Amino acid sequence: MKRVKLIVAYDGTRYRGWQIQKNGETIESMLNHALWELTGEEIHVMGASRTDSGVHAMGNVAVFDTAARMPGDKFVYALNQHLPEDIRIQDSCEVPADFHPRYQKTVKTYEYRILNRTFPLPAYRLNTYFTYVPLDVERMQAAASYLTGEHDFQSFCAAGAQVKTTIRTIYDLQVLKEGDLLTIRITGNGFLYNMVRIIAGTLMKIGSGEWEAEVIQQILEARDRRKAGPTAPAKGLTLMEIIFQGKTDKIP
Repeated sequence: MKRVKLIVAYDGTRYRGWQIQKNGETIESMLNHALWELTGEEIHVMGASRTDSGVHAMGNVAVFDTAARMPGDKFVYALNQHLPEDIRIQDSCEVPADFHPRYQKTVKTYEYRILNRTFPLPAYRLNTYFTYVPLDVERMQAAASYLTGEHDFQSFCAAGAQVKTTIRTIYDLQVLKEGDLLTIRITGNGFLYNMVRIIAGTLMKIGSGEWEAEVIQQILEARDRRKAGPTAPAKGLTLMEIIFQGKTDKIP
């Protein structure tokens, strides 16, 4: 028996998120089925990040155990033959038997993409949020600077999340503009439920001129979800990368 790690990229448009659901296909269920077709084993993958319905990924991570004799680095080629075109394995390798992607210290990077112009462009319709309301990137970047570092992000956490602590560290948060495309790129040691999408929704409020950048301080201090901006739609969000730094205690 060996443990294999996968780097998984996917377009989350037609899936009900990562985790298996009763009401539709998920990334996890598709991977499990592809592995069954390939190995004949009933395999349940373990994912690093349980992305929501409609969220995309360039580099999510999953592991699974198998008795198959195939070398770990060959699964990337074999599995892609059993997966739909909107899910593609980017890399595979054998890892130690005690490696679990959710019980490691990690650095995660997400991007939230916004198309900001008078009319939408069809090519961006699946992975980018569109708004015709003009957004000021300098105002958004000024607000972003208040969010870097270690803070209690309770105001940026969707109601009902079950976590030990709402304290997280953001290492880097940039608002970039290239033509009509705005990208909010955020790197941190972990993110609360809907945290990146709530940050995106809040920054858009500020970029539109509705709020001032300094309101971020008040939102953080309030520790109240009602004080932050709306949760931006899922389709603009992509999990870009997960870097593993070592074992840690179990984190919900």
